[in-house]
Amino acid sequence: MLNPREMHQRRRQRNRKRIREASNGRVRLCVFRSNKNIYVQVIDDYAGRTLAAASTLDRELRQGLKSGSDVEAAKEVGVLIAQRAKAAGATELVFDRGGYLYHGRVKALAEAARANGLKF
Repeated sequence: MLNPREMHQRRRQRNRKRIREASNGRVRLCVFRSNKNIYVQVIDDYAGRTLAAASTLDRELRQGLKSGSDVEAAKEVGVLIAQRAKAAGATELVFDRGGYLYHGRVKALAEAARANGLKF
């Protein structure tokens, strides 16, 4: 039987494969969720570089947040990544939830990014 870490790795690989097949040249919005913070990057896989990044550790957000690990923090990171991605010229994206369930902080981040102009 697989332990939880191995199961997460399998979900992540399966999700990444489907994203590669469906991307059609779009950039990827990649989410990493830790126990204390949430991080997100806009990645161009064809050029192999990061176009924009945001997290709860950014100076702009850190002072206004009560905690880096709640839904409100994820919403603020979603707003910030939407602004930075639009400034980099990326509005059509593919959402990579990174093996995490589309629930809670991941869902809040995605909905905030959509509400601020990103399409995925």
